Amino acid sequence: MSINEIVHKALMAGIGIPEKVTEIIDDLVKKGELSESQGATLVKECSDKVEKSGDDISKSISEILDKTLDKMNIPTRSDVEKLNKKLTTLSARVKKLEDSQTKT
Repeated sequence: MSINEIVHKALMAGIGIPEKVTEIIDDLVKKGELSESQGATLVKECSDKVEKSGDDISKSISEILDKTLDKMNIPTRSDVEKLNKKLTTLSARVKKLEDSQTKT
């Protein structure tokens, strides 16, 4: 689970949006102000909007983190992986050179 997903879930749980929306819509259905199908549709629409908002928040947080890491000149996971690949390649070449020198 990424940090964005954790933050998104924490925000949604912290403010209780999905539960409150469902609760309010259930009350409207019980009072007869909405049919069950209208209630289900409304719950789905609200859930989709909440999810999109959460995704937007996660995206914003990710962008902020990326910019912060860039400003701090901290290498990303991708940067470290590239360096590891280069190091592995160079180590293999050095070993090959060492092996060819010891045979001579």
